[in-house]
This record gives sequence, C-alpha cells and structure tokens, in this order.
Amino acid sequence: MFSATGITKAYGAVQALDGVRLDLRAGEVVALVGDNGAGKSTLVKVLAGVITPDAGTITVEGRPVRIATPQDAQALGVSTVYQDLALCENLDVVANLYLGTERRRWSVLGHIAMERAAHDLLTSLDVRIRDIRVPVAMLSGGQRQSVAIARALIGEPRLVILDEPTAALGVEQTAQVLGLIDRLRDRGLAVLVISHNLADVRAMSDRVVVLRLGRNAGEFRTAETSQEAIVAAITGATADER
Repeated sequence: MFSATGITKAYGAVQALDGVRLDLRAGEVVALVGDNGAGKSTLVKVLAGVITPDAGTITVEGRPVRIATPQDAQALGVSTVYQDLALCENLDVVANLYLGTERRRWSVLGHIAMERAAHDLLTSLDVRIRDIRVPVAMLSGGQRQSVAIARALIGEPRLVILDEPTAALGVEQTAQVLGLIDRLRDRGLAVLVISHNLADVRAMSDRVVVLRLGRNAGEFRTAETSQEAIVAAITGATADER
C-alpha cells in the first residue's frame, strides 16, 4: 500500500537517514526497531509530513506522492499517534475523539451524533470504557492509549503509525493495547509500530524492520526469526561477524 524508497535526510553533518526503504501492506503490522539515533523518529516524521526528506520517493499503491505537510499525509490516509498521545485530560472521551473534527449541523455541535459514533467506534474496537463522558484524566494508561488510537481512526485512515504504544504500561494495559493493534490489522489497515520492547514486537508484528545508524539493517518475518537475530541486527553484531 505504502512504499518509501531511498529516503535520505541530513541535519548538517548528521546523516539521520541514508537511503532507507520501507514497504507497508494492508492488513499487516510492521514493527520498526533500532537503537536510539537509528533514524526511526525521522522516518516516521517523513511519512507523517512533519519533515521533508532530502531525497527519496514515496508511493501509495504504486503512485508517486508528495508529503510536504501533515495535511498531505492525512489526505493520503496516514494517521499518527505519538508517544505523548496529545490528549486533553480535562475533556471527556467523546470530546477528545472529535477534537478539531467536530460534527456540525446548522452551526451547532452535534453532541448526540458524536456520542453515538464514539460509542460505536469504541465498541467495534472492543475498547472498554464504562463512561465515555468522564474526563480522560480519570482513565488508566491503557484506556488513554486506546482513546488516542481510536481518535486516529476518525478520518478512516489506511495507514496508522503508533509511536511506542506500550511504553510505561502495566501488563494488563499492555495486553489491551496489543489486542487493539490486532483489531486494526483485522480492519485491513496497514500498521507501523515503533517500539523498543522486543517482547511486544514479537507478540504484535508480522514483520520487523531494523534501522541502524540511519540505514536499513535487516528485515524479518516475525514468525520465522528469533529475538537474538533482531538484537544482532540492531547492535550491528551481524555486520561485525561478516
């Protein structure tokens, strides 16, 4: 569905990305892993339209596209959930889901329509929140992450990018988020997950793409590889052995 080829980005003398390639398919979860400074965040920002690469091509279903702004990315069906979630804790779940995209009718916010739609969306994702009119500040970490992911689906995206979705979550909350990622796959979406937690990576992904020092360092089918092989690619042990 989405393909990035030869993506290059430099900040002065620092080469953040050097000819990186990434392919994303519908109904597949791809984990993007690598050490700090590997280029993961820069690549995500390129796909999200936050920064413009110095070189490279992005295609959607084989058609070259230009992603110069976040609006360009959204128009192409790219939705990103960053690690800080960007939720307004004083607002309830419904308001957070539709913040900036409120449904209007005769210049009046359609509160009832939004509440019904929010309930239907959360139910379809099996997100369990007893009262969606409570402030987000009262929710657990897993529930907040679920709200942020659900909000990313409001515009009916084709690609959802999740930045460290299980960071700082407990065991039960992590299981909830991993289950939600499975349901995104079942909806036929392409899902790109950035994570440092290799146990979670193995539990949720179909493929693992490794970046090291701004370059592709390996790509693995999750079911066919070991955690040791992924770690070797991340650290460069594979290259050193050669």
